Parts: sequence; structure tokens; C-alpha cells
Amino acid sequence: MVNRKKLFSDVEKVVVKIGTSSISNDDGTLNHDLMDRISYQVSELHNMGKEVIIVSSGSIGVGVGQLNLGSKPREIPVRQAAAAVGQSVLMQEWIKTFQKYNLNVAQILITYESFSNRLTYLNLRNSISTLLNYGVIPIINENDSTSVHEIEATFGDNDKLSAMVASKMEADLLIMLSDIDGLYDKNPKRNHNARLMKTVEAITPEIESYGGDPTSLKGVGGMRTKIEAAKICSMSGCYMVIANSNIDYVVSRVFNGEEIGTLFLANQDVHKNRIRWIILAKSSGTIDIDSGAKKAIENHMSLLPSGVVDITGEFDRGDIVELKCDGEVFAKGITDYTSDELKQIKGKHTDMIADILGYKNYDHVIKKENIGLF
Repeated sequence: MVNRKKLFSDVEKVVVKIGTSSISNDDGTLNHDLMDRISYQVSELHNMGKEVIIVSSGSIGVGVGQLNLGSKPREIPVRQAAAAVGQSVLMQEWIKTFQKYNLNVAQILITYESFSNRLTYLNLRNSISTLLNYGVIPIINENDSTSVHEIEATFGDNDKLSAMVASKMEADLLIMLSDIDGLYDKNPKRNHNARLMKTVEAITPEIESYGGDPTSLKGVGGMRTKIEAAKICSMSGCYMVIANSNIDYVVSRVFNGEEIGTLFLANQDVHKNRIRWIILAKSSGTIDIDSGAKKAIENHMSLLPSGVVDITGEFDRGDIVELKCDGEVFAKGITDYTSDELKQIKGKHTDMIADILGYKNYDHVIKKENIGLF
């Protein structure tokens, strides 16, 4: 039996995904009670020093009500219009409910291209990281009003979107809230003997079959897209829990390790594989550092600009670079600054980065998790 409390003891960054069925009432209005409960639990995690990102569905449903459309339209332009109207109302409500707990929120609308274009993705990651550093709760939704893909087909009611956010932001845990208790081995609405899966160690073809017909967009209660999301999380080293949003204090209780819903285990070898990839990848340049910086890196600390002595080659943010000290290459890493930027801030204290460049991506040049020692 998996000890969730022990498993989640090191969780620092959490993504909470709220599905349309949870955030909307049957008449299409917002479930204010749920939003308030979620905000309170997120504020508790925030007060514990945890970083929390929310992925919130519901804009189309709210827009349908605001425009008095009666039912959910099939025409893409009409649904995009509903999303544009509904998103404004949705964010107003999130702002209002988080204000009760003295927390600021920020709206981030994403399309699939946000993850496909490297520069766009890096800018997105930097924006979200900066918001978290300022204690702001990012609230993310698919940009339905401008998406060129069929709405909800790309991300599946934000299931895949939340997993991609968790993956790209290197979250430790994704809590996926819906109107279902978790993953069943059969459709519980049709089979009284359906069994709730408490833990999924690996996503096998059998597990995938529990998601329903792969030609169906929603499968069993939208379970197919949730299993796809769990695949992304597993490959990224992120735990994922599917739980019913109607459970009292569900976010807090899942975080504290209670056996609620279905837990999808993460691939524990992800970090090892990532470091192996960094070490074996072709480098785009070299950063010479001083002995103090080398010692810090060997003690599992990040590389700061103050330790940088020289830069060789031309590279962009996100490129692999060699780390050299006294003429010897001893590590590789993924840089968060370009070669041009580093030439300006090398040897400088982190407090001076913004004054020199006019902006600051990070305090570090290379994050400790992105350094592979030889």
C-alpha cells in the first residue's frame, strides 16, 4: 500500500485543475461555494509556503448563460464568443473570492502554440515563475476565443492543459477535480460492481481501456483525457490525483496524504534521465566559473551570475552549456540567460541584474535541478 503522506512530504509546487462540471451549476451559473472553498484551501497551502497554480475551466458555460443562448452552441465562432464573455465573469469571481484571503490572482490564457514555440514557452514559464515569486496565484485557462483548434478537442476540458502546465512548470503534484470519484475499472453509472482504483502504478493498455472508446472525445466521464494527462505527468515526475470536488476540503486532504480518489504514481527515474540527457546533449557554448561557484554547484546549489568569469560561444535561453573551472569542464546545464545577457551580468550580484538588463528572468543563471555533474 502506498503511503501518500510520505510520498507528498516533499511537494512544493501544486497545480489544481477544476473541471467544468465542478465549477458550473446545472443552469450554467458559477458554483460560488466551490470557488470559495477552493480559494480557502489554496490560501492555506500558500501560507505554508507552497506554490499553487490553478487551471480553471468554465468560461464557455458561463458565457452561454450571459448571452442567454439557452444551450451550448456547436458553432465554433459562437462558442468562442461565449468563451470571451464568460472568461471575464470567471476571472471577476476568482478575484473576488481570493480577495477574502488577501491573495492576488493573475489571468493567463494559453493555446497549444504556447508550448510548441520554444521562445513563447520560455517567456510563459518566466511569467508564471515571477507571479509565484510575488505570491500571486496564476489562474490558467485555454484561450478558447482565439484558438485555431476545435475548442476542447486539443486539451480535453483542460485535462491535458493542466498536465502540460504541471510538466512545464516542474510541479510535484496535480490535483484534478471533477464530478467523479476517480478511475474505475468499469463505468460506475452502468455497473454497480465497478471498482475504484486507489493507485495506478503504471498506465498499461488495461488501464487505458478503462477510459472508454478512444474514438470518443469524453470516454467514461471524460476519463480518457484524464488518463492522457496522467501519462504526461508520469513522464514528468509529477504525481496526479483525480478526486471528486464535492468532498469537503478535498485539496487540503489530498495534499496531506489522505487516500482520496485515484493516485497516479510518477516516474521516479525522470530526474536521472533528465540529468543523463543534459550530460549527453551537445552543448551550445561554455561558461567559465570561479572555484567558489564550482564548490557551490558540487554542493547541489544553483549557478549565480556572481560566479561567472567568462562566456564562450553564442547560446539562447534553454540551451545546454558546458561549465568549466580552471580549464576543466566538470558539468553541463540548461541556461536561463543568453550568452549576450551573461556577458553583461557576469560577476555581478543578482540584485544588479534588473538594473543592467532592464529585466530579470531569474536570480540564477542555471537552476540546480538543471545541472549534471560529470
